[in-house]
Amino acid sequence: MENKDIVALSLNELRDKIKEEKAVINKVKINHTVSPVENPMKIREARKLIARLSTELTKKQKATK
Repeated sequence: MENKDIVALSLNELRDKIKEEKAVINKVKINHTVSPVENPMKIREARKLIARLSTELTKKQKATK
C-alpha cells in the first residue's frame, strides 16, 4: 500500500486497516515459528505498513483537535 493510498483513508478506515494488518502479522509470525515462511521479509513489510498507518492515524487525530 502506497502512502498516497494511506493518506486518502478516513480515521475509521485507518483503524480497521491497522486491526486487519495486526491480525495478518500475528498469523504470519505464528506460521513462521512452526515452519519457516517462504519470504520472511513479509513480516518486516507488515510491521512497516502498520507503522505508516499508525503515523497517519495520529496525524489525522491531531488535525481534528
